[in-house]
Amino acid sequence: MIHDPVTYTREVPYAALAALRDRHGVVPVAEPELPGWPEGTGYWLVLRHADVDRVLKDPGTFSSSFGGTQMRDPRTVEDLRYVRRMMLNMDPPEHSRLRRLLAKSFTPKAIGALEAQVAGHVTGIVDRMLAAGASADGSVSGECDFAKDVSADLPLLTLADVMGVPPEDRWLMFDWANRVIGWQDPDYRVSAHFDPAGASELGRTAYALRPEPGPDGLMPDPRSRAGMPDLYAYAHALGTLRREQPGEDVMSILMAQRDDGEGGGSVSVEEFENLFWLFAVAGNETTRNGMPGGLVGLLGDPAAQRALRADPTLIPNAVEEMLRWWTPVMTFRRTATRGVELAGRTLHRGDKVVVSFAAANRDPAVFTDPDRFDIGRDNARRHLAFGAGPHVCLGAFLARSMMTRMVTELLGRTQWIESAGGPVWLQSNFQRGVKRLPIAWRA
Repeated sequence: MIHDPVTYTREVPYAALAALRDRHGVVPVAEPELPGWPEGTGYWLVLRHADVDRVLKDPGTFSSSFGGTQMRDPRTVEDLRYVRRMMLNMDPPEHSRLRRLLAKSFTPKAIGALEAQVAGHVTGIVDRMLAAGASADGSVSGECDFAKDVSADLPLLTLADVMGVPPEDRWLMFDWANRVIGWQDPDYRVSAHFDPAGASELGRTAYALRPEPGPDGLMPDPRSRAGMPDLYAYAHALGTLRREQPGEDVMSILMAQRDDGEGGGSVSVEEFENLFWLFAVAGNETTRNGMPGGLVGLLGDPAAQRALRADPTLIPNAVEEMLRWWTPVMTFRRTATRGVELAGRTLHRGDKVVVSFAAANRDPAVFTDPDRFDIGRDNARRHLAFGAGPHVCLGAFLARSMMTRMVTELLGRTQWIESAGGPVWLQSNFQRGVKRLPIAWRA
């Protein structure tokens, strides 16, 4: 049940996770064959906050590179080599070098520009939402699919700013993220929302390389380079362009960086391609699903919505609680590099270790009454929604900024928001995705 992606289309099995966490802390989980997922060797599921934190902060024992960071093993040795070239699947010191270069690219000037751009994007998105509900008598009310019409576009616009992607190409990133993150979901694995008619030449050229589904209806494995030729063609062309004609975006700054630390050198175009993949795919999903997930919490707690409307200074902490309570990324994988004891279990070299953020973020050893959505929770920020250790999310500040701005604008420009129908969840044991979230509002 815990391993089966179909389980998560109904609800996260919090009761089962809690029982395993409270009784054992670390449990073996089998990997039976699933559609598009061959039978695996099984893995250790780590459920307690302290143990998850320990695993993430000890890359020498729990490696991101040894077997990659996805629960499903790479199909071939070449696929493993491919994923190891991504920063997500690196260990120090290789990871440290790229991370240092990337962190230096988020200069105070660049961060200030991004925050101003986020504010403008949020205002524009909410403007469009409200304009769709304006009526002849001057009243303003309406319905929308918050997941599609609101929360999907904000991270796309922001990532376009970060990477210097023309905004008309941003829905390419939506489709790429769906194909990679939503490969277990029939609605997402062949995502096709991008319209090449209004795209840049760069976008149209890349789109022409988009693979077609096979006879089984499945796209090529998106975790292999051959499965995402359109993304890599776009990334290569953009990286080359940004090196030759830099703009003021973060990726242009990155391409001009030289590493002053051990190892030296600058970012190669191939490294840029893999960083582009990381931002376009992984950088999109936490905010895209965290915003509607947080709104699910507010829709279920009218008192919390009233409190935030009455006192907007509560919103930043409420955003932390949204991230804790919802937990957009539910799991991540490491591989043991040596024999080690963890929560009374003996792990061996090569064992697959999967941390459960979903269970850790509701650990009663850290969070009182953890299943309750509590915008006043004084330690909400101890959540692990952005990870911990060397791989803690570099874009966490940007995700927080987007969510805080969106909640502030929505509540500041409407009188009330409520559910207008049942939500639809992503079929995935990795990402707690929201495919549809119908809401009604009045302003």
